[in-house]
Amino acid sequence: MHDTIQQYYGETLGSSLDLQTNACRTDAGLPEYVKPILAKVHDEVLTRYYGCGLVLPESLDGLTVLDLGCGAGRDVYVLSKLVGEHGRVIGVDMTEEQLAVASRHEEYHRKEFGHAESNVRFLHGYIERLSELQLADASVDVIVSNCVLNLAPDKAAVLSEAWRVLKPGGELYFSDVYADRRVPAELTADPVLYGECLSGALYWNDFLGLARTHGFADPRLVDDRGITIGNAELVARTGNIRFYSATYRLFKLGNLESACEDYGQAVVYRGTIPHHPHVFELDKHHRIETGKFFLICGNSWRMLHDTRFAAHFDFYGNFERHYGIFPGCGTGLPFDDTIRGGADNHSGGCC
Repeated sequence: MHDTIQQYYGETLGSSLDLQTNACRTDAGLPEYVKPILAKVHDEVLTRYYGCGLVLPESLDGLTVLDLGCGAGRDVYVLSKLVGEHGRVIGVDMTEEQLAVASRHEEYHRKEFGHAESNVRFLHGYIERLSELQLADASVDVIVSNCVLNLAPDKAAVLSEAWRVLKPGGELYFSDVYADRRVPAELTADPVLYGECLSGALYWNDFLGLARTHGFADPRLVDDRGITIGNAELVARTGNIRFYSATYRLFKLGNLESACEDYGQAVVYRGTIPHHPHVFELDKHHRIETGKFFLICGNSWRMLHDTRFAAHFDFYGNFERHYGIFPGCGTGLPFDDTIRGGADNHSGGCC
């Protein structure tokens, strides 16, 4: 399957216009602060972008960020601006043609962003085998990935390697494509469906189980949208399977619980995270306004207290007394079903 994907993204696709669905060519509501950065990204890099979401988590200044499946480097270069001169960004991809595009514009972006030295590095290899690229244990603050996990034949290995290279309190923040059911095996063998990020998509509940198995005990859904295929032949072949683009954040925290437990804790956001002066959204169900007392479960408390976000919050409470589980910590389909006229479904939220 690696060879198939390399051919599809290295030879079959000349630009994002060649994609046959919208699964891997969307940005969900670009923030205003990102637009002037993107305006400085080289045109050739932009035309070779195949992503399904925005993978720019908050508070990145000075951090080491790893982009899994970086392609032609669009997200790497945007991130290079956000981490600043004291941070660095490492891009990994298995497709040489894509990396060639990324690498030849390194000096261009260094000058555009005013860096004395380049703060990016591109590595040719497989995201399932980061150890082969000499990426050490606990060496990365944040990992991002944009519509790539579904293309990996061994998704468990990707998550295992992500856990290994992340520092304690680090974060895997990524967008990908998911299905509302398990995709039949005969569809995964189709190179077009696989290359279009559809037939390699995980059933969402299998993904949650896989993430927990590899250490990420409480995956948090940040954003999602339904995917419209827009190709009659592909629609006929995929039948009733519904696909979604979704962004998750997974923290490397060893003491998270399997559910949203109430310890009577709360936080107050100080409004100090760059570009987020009024509100911080931990995930789809935690929109924390500046200066407002916000009740929070034990896991969410740790996701803020034991990570790079700690300096931006005031914390109240501890783990001495337990008050049961937060209501609404359900197990239903977490995505909003808007493509086919279904009602909004928020039963997968916590707290």
